[in-house]
Parts: sequence; C-alpha cells; structure tokens
Amino acid sequence: MSTVHEHAAHVHVPPDNFMARWVFSKDHKVIGIQYWCLALAAVLVGMVLSLIIRAQLAFPTHNFELLSKIFPNGVAGGAIAPEFYLSMVTMHGTIMVFFVLTTAPMGGFGNYMLPIQIGARDMAFPTLNMLSFWVTFAGFLVIMAAFFVEGGAPLGGWTAYPPLSALGVIASPGQGTGMNLWIVSIAIFCVGSLLGALNFIATTLGLRTKGMSLMRMPLTVWAWFTTAVLALLSFPVLLGAGILLLLDRNAGTSFFIPGGLVVAGEQIDHRGGSPILWQHLFWFFGHPEVYIAILPGMGATSHILATFARKPVFGYRAMVFAIFAIGLLGFFVWGHHMFVSGMSPYTGLAFSLVTLAIGVPSAIKTINWLGTLWGGRIRPTTAMLWSLGFVSLFVSGGLGGIFLGQNAVDLYLHDTYFVVGHFHLIMGVAAIFGMFAATYYWFPKMFGRLLNEKMGKLHFILTFIGVNLIFIPMHGLGMIGHPRRYYDGSLYQFLGGTDGLHTLITWAAFFTVTAQLVFLINLVWGWSKGERAPDNPWDSTSLEWATTSPPPFENFEGDEPEVHHGPYEYSLPGSARDYVMQTDAPSRAPAQGG
Repeated sequence: MSTVHEHAAHVHVPPDNFMARWVFSKDHKVIGIQYWCLALAAVLVGMVLSLIIRAQLAFPTHNFELLSKIFPNGVAGGAIAPEFYLSMVTMHGTIMVFFVLTTAPMGGFGNYMLPIQIGARDMAFPTLNMLSFWVTFAGFLVIMAAFFVEGGAPLGGWTAYPPLSALGVIASPGQGTGMNLWIVSIAIFCVGSLLGALNFIATTLGLRTKGMSLMRMPLTVWAWFTTAVLALLSFPVLLGAGILLLLDRNAGTSFFIPGGLVVAGEQIDHRGGSPILWQHLFWFFGHPEVYIAILPGMGATSHILATFARKPVFGYRAMVFAIFAIGLLGFFVWGHHMFVSGMSPYTGLAFSLVTLAIGVPSAIKTINWLGTLWGGRIRPTTAMLWSLGFVSLFVSGGLGGIFLGQNAVDLYLHDTYFVVGHFHLIMGVAAIFGMFAATYYWFPKMFGRLLNEKMGKLHFILTFIGVNLIFIPMHGLGMIGHPRRYYDGSLYQFLGGTDGLHTLITWAAFFTVTAQLVFLINLVWGWSKGERAPDNPWDSTSLEWATTSPPPFENFEGDEPEVHHGPYEYSLPGSARDYVMQTDAPSRAPAQGG
C-alpha cells in the first residue's frame, strides 16, 4: 500500500548556498549527478589503464618512454615490468567493477530517477543518501592513492586471491601499502553501497505515490529495487572477508594463509588458513555483483525499447518475475567460478545445473525484448540504438556462459582469454551500453537540454564496431589456450601465432577509446549549448516525464501525482494520441503494460 501520506515527514529545506546545493546536497537529483560524474571520472582512469595493458600485449618489446617518466619504478628504462603490468590489470578491473559498473547504474541513474518514477519527493533518508555518496567518493580517493605509495599499486588481481594478496611485502612489489589501501577502499565502498541499498529499498516500499501499486512501477524501478536487495545481502560478505584479509596481512592471523608456505626460500609463520575460503566469500559477493551491474541496464533497456517501439512491454509480469528470479538464482551459482579449485565433481555438477538454470529468466527477458520490438513502430533514436546494442551484446556474451557453465569445458577455458572476452561482453560492455542508453534517454530530463542525435549515432556505430573487434577475438585466443594475465605472450612458444590477434585487439581498443571523444564533445556541448528540451521529448508515459526538465527541488512542485495507468500504455485503441501518461485521467481503454 502506498504511503503517500507519510511524504511530509521527508521534506527538507531547499539549499540556500553553493556548498549546500552542490557539495553537501541532500537532493537525490544532485546526488545522482555526483555519482554519475564520479563514474565518468573513474571510467576515464579505467580506459587509460586498459590502453597501457593492451599496448604491452601488442608491443611487448617497445620502449614506452612517456610511461617511464610517469612511473619510473614500474616502467624503468621504458620497459614495462611484469609486476607493473599486473598492477595495471588489478587496478583496471577494480576501478571498472566497483566505481563504474556498480556506481553509475545504481548510484547515478537510480538515485536521480527512482524517486521521481514512483512519485516521491526525495529518497526516504536524504542525509543517509548524501553520506553514501561521500563514503563512496572517499573509497575512490583511497584506491587512487595506491598508485602513489611506496611499492606501487597492488598486483593480486581484482579478485585479490590469497595467499598472494595476504602475505604483504614479503611476496613481491605491489603487495605492501598498496594492497592495504585496496582492501580499505573496497571496505569503504561496501559501507557506502549498503547505505545506498537501504535507502533504495525503503524508498521503493514506503514512498510510492497514490495509485502507484507494485505492478504499476516501471521495470527500471523493479531493476533498481532488486539490485538494492542484492547489494544489501552480498556486500556485507565482501566487507567481512576484506576485514579478515586485512587482519591476515597486518595482525598475524591465518584465515586465508595455509601452513607450510615457503616464499623466496623463507617459510611463512602462518598455519591453518584456507585460500579457498576467500574464494567462497569473494564469489558469494562476486556473482550477485554481476547482476548488480547488469540488472539496471536490463531495466533501462526494457523501458527504452517500449518507448521507442511505441508498444507496451511484452509480458510485463513475466519481466518482473524474471528480474527477481535472476536476483535469487544469482546467490546460488558462485561455485562455477571455482570449478578449477578442486571441488568435488558432485558439487561442481550442482553448481553447473544452477548456472544453466539462471539462463532461463535471462532468455525470458531476451524473448520479451524481441516481442516488444515485433510489429512496433520503431523510432531509431540514439537511446534506442544503444538499447538494441545492449540486447545484442547480452546475447552474444551470454552464449559464452553456456560453455563456461560446463565443468569439463571450463577446466580448459577458465584461465584463458575466453573468460576475459565473455566477462567483458556480458558484464562490462553490455552494462556500459545500458549506461549510454540511459544517458541519451534521460539527459534531457536531468539537464534540460538535448544531446546531438547525429553525434550520438556516430558514437554508437564506432563503439559497437570497436567492442566487437576487441572482445570477440579474445574468445578465439582462449580456445587455442592463451592464458590470461600473461604480460608477454611471445615468451611462450606454444602461443606462436597470437601476435596478430593481440595487435588487432589493441588497435581496436585504441580506436574504441578514441571514439569516446565523440561522446565527451557531445556531452560538453549538450550540457552548455544543447537545444532546450521540452518536458516530454520522447512522448513517454512514466512519471519522470510528468514534471519539468529538469525537475524542481521537490520533483512535482508540491503537487503529488496520482497514478491511474501502467507504465507502458502505448498505442491504445481509441486513444487520441499513441501514449497514455500514468497521470492521465482514468478511461475505459483497456489497461496494458501492467
């Protein structure tokens, strides 16, 4: 039941100075933009790191003089050291997974749009919302500090597997202060995410406006709500594991360090720990994290496809149940990341079956997306193209999961570039396509201006070509046995013949990163000089388009909207126009889309 009458308890005073308005704002819209800008800064760092990685793989004997000036220890004399390469891999993965793929979809777009889409004035706990951003921002500063401490950034991978990550400076460069900062950063990030997740759940359940029943919520809200539940249940596990790892490194405990370990001829004074325990804890968080990154993109894609196909979402209830099924099953499949850890074949079989089962709700969503498009009057806007790209990458990337979900096949493919290609397509690139779709769709609402459609379409075409040239060939590298994390494939004779593929992938990476300049130019131009946007430029039906662009401080200028329709009532027979807003007066037209 909606608690619209409780909204008055959550009203806060409009800011009266710059610091209160833009720095320590309690307005969910400003906080959403802050999260979005943080993710934008993080993705720029992540892209630079990826180019360093790719340059080393394609040109392992090249003298990188510029890098030697920036990183004199890691690139001494212009040659990238193996430890420095692994540090770049670790930091790239960590920054992209946590501060881009988790931060932008949930903290950015979710913070801005969810309260408006359910007709609320703000988040349930505005002060907590502000705190969640600044805690996350502090986590980003801490991990960036790891580049500049003695010993450099950590090199244990974004998964931080012990015993390497647990041994401290005795192991190798990059495992000293940098590794401690990595753990502290992730712990801080977990706290910020937990604060945000509590706020999302409370807002969704407690602040829906009159008439906004659960089955009248847009699929974006369902996706953010499910993502918040996943974060609430999974991030405490990672937080606890990080604390235990920090104790192993600095307090002499042995949670993850086994006995009898010898490093550099010296026996480690630890015993009784289990590195496999870390894998269980990490992947119990890690697999829900995949859906924390991808579910908001699924919600945005569903929302945008219906808008620009001018049709109700095909099978709205099935889509809702599929979102929840994906979230639920995500907690039962962590073991497929550990098929090579020596687990019992019977345990591996159980995880394999559940892994394949999670493909069922994913297939339901894909079929329903195609059903939404079928017979629609499609408007090929930039946001629509990015949504179609999301569907394409989700399907092509998901096909690789069928192979990796089989124990016998995964034993061969697990530590190869096949996993790198699959992981990036399904979680990284697909999720980023969802973010771009959301940016082009909601930019007019957030900033009151329109982005340039021609530049947006050029950006899409170049990026779509580029990412396929990067990650599809990686599957081929994996199938011929190319290990991941090797900093120089030419050192291994059995990898002869892969130099051409690495060169192709690297040039495609430089091409794709360069293509993002089109987006940045469009972004800056649109933000400052773009055409003024009408309140509802896309003729959409949900509540964010029932207010001004950008929305006022309390979203609806104190007039709480009343909902009479579902979120996707397009092309109704007998309607004067091809869409019905959720706030339109009730009619006798048959309800669709919820």
